[in-house]
Amino acid sequence: MTAVGPGGGADVADGILAMLLAAGLALLAAGYGRGVHELWARRGVGDILPRRRVAAFGSGLLAVVAAQTEPVTALADRGLAGHMTQHMLLLLVAGPLLAAGAAGLPLTLACPAAPRRRLARLRVSAPGRWLRRPTVVALAAGGLQTVVLWCWHLPVAYLAAEQHPVLHAAQHVCFVGSAWLLWAPLLGAARHRLPAPAGMLLLVGTMLPASALGAVLTFAPRPVYPAEVLGVDPLADQQLAGLLMWAPMDVVALIATLAVFLRWLLALQRHNPERVTSPDAEGRRVATEGVTP
Repeated sequence: MTAVGPGGGADVADGILAMLLAAGLALLAAGYGRGVHELWARRGVGDILPRRRVAAFGSGLLAVVAAQTEPVTALADRGLAGHMTQHMLLLLVAGPLLAAGAAGLPLTLACPAAPRRRLARLRVSAPGRWLRRPTVVALAAGGLQTVVLWCWHLPVAYLAAEQHPVLHAAQHVCFVGSAWLLWAPLLGAARHRLPAPAGMLLLVGTMLPASALGAVLTFAPRPVYPAEVLGVDPLADQQLAGLLMWAPMDVVALIATLAVFLRWLLALQRHNPERVTSPDAEGRRVATEGVTP
């Protein structure tokens, strides 16, 4: 991430933040890996936490790394559209993959014994049980995603993030964290998932504000961002950035909504299979039961 401002100070700050990012991701990966190892040592490899979830979490970490390194950062330096590509990588790739990793149990197992006991007491307390309800998590996640998306893309906040490396890092952390929280009730462990109708409402409810923001950027008659954060053609760069937000978010939300809907239909069919019978078979059933049609 390259901030606007004096070159030397920005380079030093970027170097420090890059090291902190690497250390944070390494710590997260180590904690997750330790928890997975402990879990599989107790229950067997692939039990409780399937391999595909571990692969998803690792891929999510790699997506975060990819968003902060070349060639993505070079693309982001060219203008708003490049930055929007970086933001969509964090929001639509890294966040969902980390959520699919179902990291709650492995990271809990990786904690030392004393914090783990305190966390267990908090989880079983009345406030903890209420906060862990999928509906509460979904409402908080949807609201947080909308606030994060709109606030960080306001011109003043966006320019501040470009000028100050610490704010830029905080912006990216907000994107990954809000996306992780948003997708956790949809892609996380089955016991923590939202009911399908609520999941579809969550997806649609978060898609609409994001689409509105993308539409504002796409159809604005003039640039709304300062010239220093836009490309050679400011209006075209802003319009392309709006499309890069609008189209991918809508496509991902639509595909996810259809997937949740189809999974719901299949579950209903398994629990209440439809009985399609011919009139002759129905007549024989009625005669056998001794019931007059």
